[in-house]
Amino acid sequence: MLPHLGAAYNLARWLTRDAHDADDVVQEAYLRACQFFDGFHGGDGRAWLLKIVRNTCYTWLEKNRPREPMATFDEAQHSTGAPAAGPEAGLVAGEDRELLRQALAELPEEYREAIVLREMEGLSYREIAAVTGAPIGTVMSRLARGRERLQQGLARPEEP
Repeated sequence: MLPHLGAAYNLARWLTRDAHDADDVVQEAYLRACQFFDGFHGGDGRAWLLKIVRNTCYTWLEKNRPREPMATFDEAQHSTGAPAAGPEAGLVAGEDRELLRQALAELPEEYREAIVLREMEGLSYREIAAVTGAPIGTVMSRLARGRERLQQGLARPEEP
């Protein structure tokens, strides 16, 4: 279970949106994993553990935070455009990372979860389906829609 601690924390961090809460959730998830280890019948230990982390996150969020409302997409706010280029490439790269973090944080929960599991943790569609309990078609749909929204959220208006 220790080799997957980073992946567990990363998922919890993106779902809870707070580093301290993620620490608590991961600790609780690892305690649950140890408690119910006899229910693990081989297979992909990483997916099994991340499913426990995910379920622990949602249980924790229900107890400690009100359910976040579904965000509506504002077409005017997320217009397309080309990124600016210039000699301050390092600064732009830092700004791009921050924009990516913000755009990912603004995604609806089910899209954010799928993208974190696929793009950051490298899970396959089948593994994501096992973690989330969603059919593979739903996982593929969430990833496609999440990527589309992420791309729209990252688009910058052209500068004059």
